Amino acid sequence: MQLALYRYSLPFRQPLIFKGNRLVNREGLLVCINGQWGEIASLPGFSTETLADAEAESLACLATMQRGEKATPTLPSVQFGFDCAQRQWPANLPAPLPPYPLLQGVPRELMLGLDNIVASWGALPPFRLKLKVARYAMAEELALINQFAIRLPTTKLILDANGGWTREEAQRFCMRLPLKQIDYLEEPCAAFADTIAVAEATGVSIALDETLSRQEEWVCHPQIKALVIKPTLIGSLNACEALVQRASDCNLRVVISSSFESDLGLGLLSRLASEWAPDEPPGLDTGHWFTERVATTAGEVMTENLHCLSKMENSA
Repeated sequence: MQLALYRYSLPFRQPLIFKGNRLVNREGLLVCINGQWGEIASLPGFSTETLADAEAESLACLATMQRGEKATPTLPSVQFGFDCAQRQWPANLPAPLPPYPLLQGVPRELMLGLDNIVASWGALPPFRLKLKVARYAMAEELALINQFAIRLPTTKLILDANGGWTREEAQRFCMRLPLKQIDYLEEPCAAFADTIAVAEATGVSIALDETLSRQEEWVCHPQIKALVIKPTLIGSLNACEALVQRASDCNLRVVISSSFESDLGLGLLSRLASEWAPDEPPGLDTGHWFTERVATTAGEVMTENLHCLSKMENSA
């Protein structure tokens, strides 16, 4: 058995803010088990574990495997990476659907660039478009949303608040939305009860995201439209598959979504999306924020550009 762990650091095209954490690059780990790869990339502000925590547990798990014993990681990002590196992937998966575009940034800057954004799609604007909200002045965000609704009348808007509002703020926001063009709003409030109260008061459709990553209790509700599953934050693929099954039981859409993984991680997530939600465009439009890659376009990991933390093998 051949085992290896590498660390990467990929620069962002511009600094990004994650729950108050300003990042200029994305750091993570790549684990290789008998030639098969997984990615371990805890996301600051969203993951419960730090990259240092994940690195320590990954090295301990590899040492356990070197002794011929079964490794049982407990940190979500490590669970996801090790599960992918040991998974028996199904053959003949359907071709992945292209991800829907993700836009984030200062609303007035996006507004100034609106002509260019719309022109870039030509005669075929996207069926869905995702915007981050609850980050800037509410009036500015609503103005941007209404401009998109006017300029792209056939495009459904996905709004992601990352639990950033109180119940009252979220209600005030939703009452002023062009609801017919809103596909759904992800996690308007931090508490599930507040999110449902907002949905009931305003009629907005809801998607769950952080509720799933934090493994909090939730119940099916007519206003819930989708589950946004982020394997890097949820952890084990078994836990993710349980959510996929629950979504099916509740007649909910499943959206496989990224946590700003590298190109290798996005490739793994794309394969999971093809398997678990073949008819639903995934939320994986984050790769364009990076200026570099960890793998070639053919999928070969460029280990010469990575920092090797461990390389070992046993006779098993």
